Amino acid sequence: MRMMNRLLWAIVFLSTPMLAAAQMNALPALPHLLVKGQGTRTVVPDRFTVSLDLQVTDLDTDAARRKVQASAAQVIEAFKRNQVIEDSLQASSLSVSPDYDWRDNKREFKGSQVRRKVLGTFSRLEDTQAFLAQIKASPELQIASLEPGYSAEASLRGQLKREAGEQTRHTAEQLAKAYGTRIRGLYSISDVAPDFAYGVQAGTWPSGPVAAMEPRPADTYLPPAPAAPPLQAESLAAGTLTFTENVYAIFLIAP
Repeated sequence: MRMMNRLLWAIVFLSTPMLAAAQMNALPALPHLLVKGQGTRTVVPDRFTVSLDLQVTDLDTDAARRKVQASAAQVIEAFKRNQVIEDSLQASSLSVSPDYDWRDNKREFKGSQVRRKVLGTFSRLEDTQAFLAQIKASPELQIASLEPGYSAEASLRGQLKREAGEQTRHTAEQLAKAYGTRIRGLYSISDVAPDFAYGVQAGTWPSGPVAAMEPRPADTYLPPAPAAPPLQAESLAAGTLTFTENVYAIFLIAP
């Protein structure tokens, strides 16, 4: 068993009093295999959600309200004119708050800022493009976001979880066979990765065969992700979406 432990350090984790104390209840106190399965699928989006921010600042609060309401009515009409999915069209309630500006290191009251958000989802890229072409952006009407989506995402994720689960069993069977042992049964399965003292965490599992990894220092600097480029309607394209589901399983093996 000591030889087996040395050979399978990357995959097989044999319990010891020290390991059991470190892992608490994360691992069984029996010889076992810990494996990861992954299901991935790339699809073409068939949903396009556009969100717009409407805001007007004026000393006359009622005038600001009327402007925002008029803009919201025009935006909603543009959504409907371009075949928005009816149930997706939403408009938030009006919000009013004071707005200030800084001049000569002094805060000056500008007026009441009235805001409202309108969003809707299209099922075709062509309708999305036509809608954006009719929207004239300004300080009082801004495109906040455009998010692609997939209508069958929920069922697809369920399928990917099943594929990932099947992959864990196949991987465990192959590993056990390669080292002359056998699987006794499933101990646990989860879509949340274990967090081990030696540094293997949900975000650091490799996509290929699991290998021993050195703990990453807690103060390691990770550069921030680059900011997303501003939305440009003329470059709008469908592109693709990739969905990934991970499953982590622990199988008991014969000693």
